[in-house]
Amino acid sequence: MTSRPVRLGVQLAPQHTGYPHIRDTVRELEQLGVDVLFNWDHFFPLSGDREGLHFESWTELASWAELTSRVEFGALVNCNSYRNPDLQADMARTIDHISAHDGGTGRFIFGTGSGWFERDYVEYGYEFGTAGSRLNDLAAALPRIEERWTKLNPAPTRKIPVLIGGGGEKKTLRIVAQHADIWHSFAAPADLERKLGILAEHGAAVGRDVSQIEISNELRNRDEHDADALRELGVSLFTIGLSGPEYDLATVRRWLAWRDAANA
Repeated sequence: MTSRPVRLGVQLAPQHTGYPHIRDTVRELEQLGVDVLFNWDHFFPLSGDREGLHFESWTELASWAELTSRVEFGALVNCNSYRNPDLQADMARTIDHISAHDGGTGRFIFGTGSGWFERDYVEYGYEFGTAGSRLNDLAAALPRIEERWTKLNPAPTRKIPVLIGGGGEKKTLRIVAQHADIWHSFAAPADLERKLGILAEHGAAVGRDVSQIEISNELRNRDEHDADALRELGVSLFTIGLSGPEYDLATVRRWLAWRDAANA
């Protein structure tokens, strides 16, 4: 894998707190120096009170585009099932432009996946299908999204990075090999080494040099030793998830110090 600087991403779960607190935390995290900000694409809390406060992903991300000036941002991850692929492309392009302050390029990352949280589907009227059918839908959607980006006027300000989340070795990693600029998983070091080998096999099958793909992984329940091991395998984007009602920024400061030492 190509050596890349270590980056730290923070996922702010949009649950159990009001939007003013989310807004203030977004601003504080950018000031602290994080590289990427994420939310998630669900309609209900995933932990704590399942009927608690919660906000929608894409409208929140459009706000972040105006709130911030430096960080990249996106969903970790968007659910492909909830929106028409061409609409997703147009929404991403629009947020890309909103985030391009002072004539610069946009900072939006199109993070996407096949979806998994059944309650979202049932209560909002989407067909849940199966894990396989949802992955097939994602595979069919991504070429449409990429083609729509070539047709929009105005065009995106840059090649919008595509982040794909998931670790399935037969379908997901093949989709990653075909379309992703960033691959995100929760794989432990031993599993990650095997999955990277499988990703390389998919890359060879579709004619893609997978060293072009940035490797992303989660820091939750891990220490610096684990992070160092993941870094040795080529991980360069590390994410840490925070949930309301209070976001623990001490954890972020700890991992920023580790990032800075790794990049020194």
